[in-house]
Amino acid sequence: MEHIRLPKVENVRLLDRISSRKPVLGTLYLTATHVIFVENISETRKETWILHSLISAIEKQATTASGCPLLLRCKNFQIIQLIIPQERDCHDIYISLARLSRPVKYEELYCFSFNPKLDKAEREEGWKIIDLKDEYIRMGVPKSLWQLSDVNRDYRVCDTYPTDLYVPKPASVPIIVGSSKFRSRGRFPTLSYYYQDNNASICRSSQPLSGFSARCLEDEQMLQAIKKANPGSDFLYVVDTRPKLNAMANRAAGKGYENEDNYSDIKFQFIGIENIHVMRNSLQKMLEVCELRSPSMGEFLWGLESSGWLKHIKTILDAGIFIAKAVSEEGTSVLVHCSDGWDRTAQVCSVSSLLLDPYYRTIKGFMVLIEKDWISFGHKFNHRIQERTYSLWSYLWKQRLDYMNPLYRPDHSQTQGTLRPNTTPSSFRFWRGLYNRFEKGMHPRQSVTDFLQAVKEETQQLEEEMEFMEKRLAKLEIREANETNKSLNEQPKIHNFQMCITKHSPANTPQDYSTNLKLFPSRSPSQGEDDSALILTQDHLKSSDPDLSANSDQESGVEDLSCRSPSGGDSLPSEDSGKDPDSDEAVFLNA
Repeated sequence: MEHIRLPKVENVRLLDRISSRKPVLGTLYLTATHVIFVENISETRKETWILHSLISAIEKQATTASGCPLLLRCKNFQIIQLIIPQERDCHDIYISLARLSRPVKYEELYCFSFNPKLDKAEREEGWKIIDLKDEYIRMGVPKSLWQLSDVNRDYRVCDTYPTDLYVPKPASVPIIVGSSKFRSRGRFPTLSYYYQDNNASICRSSQPLSGFSARCLEDEQMLQAIKKANPGSDFLYVVDTRPKLNAMANRAAGKGYENEDNYSDIKFQFIGIENIHVMRNSLQKMLEVCELRSPSMGEFLWGLESSGWLKHIKTILDAGIFIAKAVSEEGTSVLVHCSDGWDRTAQVCSVSSLLLDPYYRTIKGFMVLIEKDWISFGHKFNHRIQERTYSLWSYLWKQRLDYMNPLYRPDHSQTQGTLRPNTTPSSFRFWRGLYNRFEKGMHPRQSVTDFLQAVKEETQQLEEEMEFMEKRLAKLEIREANETNKSLNEQPKIHNFQMCITKHSPANTPQDYSTNLKLFPSRSPSQGEDDSALILTQDHLKSSDPDLSANSDQESGVEDLSCRSPSGGDSLPSEDSGKDPDSDEAVFLNA
């Protein structure tokens, strides 16, 4: 709170840069964690909340006659443009947000002040949702080839690695420590993903400190152990995700890449992914194209092409495909690294894992993948400890229905086996739903996701109704079959009864049958039947039961399927039924 110069400003206007509607008047609040804009319209009082740590850039623009503009660019691609009446107030808000959005200590992050009012047991349970030890067990990592090492206990070997790491079985503590000293930031080779179909693996590390001629026997032994952990392959791929020129330039600084003369049975492969600084500049150029006011199609496409953003995405995907093919088709293990092994390395390892393993394409599996390849291999865990913060995974898992793909089908080919995406340049599209998701004027009134979800729910209701009707129809058919068998069993009795009458009465007239029938006892009136003579014929048995009649069940709407046309075929609608038997009543969805 000590960094907030001005906690409240009234008569602030919020501009929508895309639509032509008038600016919204409201009140701006600054809290210790959020920027809050509350509209003055009494009917809605809509609130816009922006987390301080979500702000990527703040731009104070030139003062105009209507006030002082302040532009907030957020990391989720949202852009907030505020018009503050007084220049002095705008300056105070600018200075406050510049400090609040740039924390200098970990304790200033929102996660340390967030309190969802959960007890200790609930907080601990949230941290147990994802256990990476269980994930490696799910992969089927064999204990005969790999071992779980605690060499990094208390983060004493590498402060950006997790404490529990899988390394090849022959990798002893001296080999691990020696390899760590020869790798940038101590990030030695360790297991990221194991492909149990053929024992191939994906390992990750940082660049070696090789320079032009330096070598390390322990590091060479580590790579040899990774190769031997895959008995079905004679060599090991070493994938450097950097452009070759960048890697060669790092040699002059005492770093670089592995020398194939020193490492036996390795094949080196450069990928050519640019560093994080080039990526950030490319993204910024692409976002500037999104902010153009009413651009022509040519201007937009030229700006998108010149930003190079789609080219970077294609390069990363190509790298993931190369590794996935090496593992699944060639059965060869791969070691991946860049400079420090936490930007491009994480991107490539996670993409290749997504292509190889269908589990990572589920909500729970995707959470595990982020935890494994990004969080556990990139953050200093001693600056996070579980007792002071809450896990995001527990919240996302409880709200998982909001993130489910309505088109997901477990039996679809995309959800099984290895994916082989098409990476021709024409296959890549600008993701408007991500980069322009806050620009309401660029999207249809109804969200595509909401529409698909509604269609899915309606389809599910129809399927449930169809299932119910099929069960009811089956019961009716069973009942009809039982009644038919009963009537067939009664026919011999009727025949004997008629023979008896014939034997005692020489004149078989209708009056005689009626007289003789009355000699036999009838059912009591208490059973719902009168004392009249029983007409025991099969046709009468069918017509006496409404469920077995030739007519349809009007209450249930289920037609008696035993109804046939006189010719023996299925009944056809008459010309006077008012319905064309060839009409198409299917509902077509316009994509």
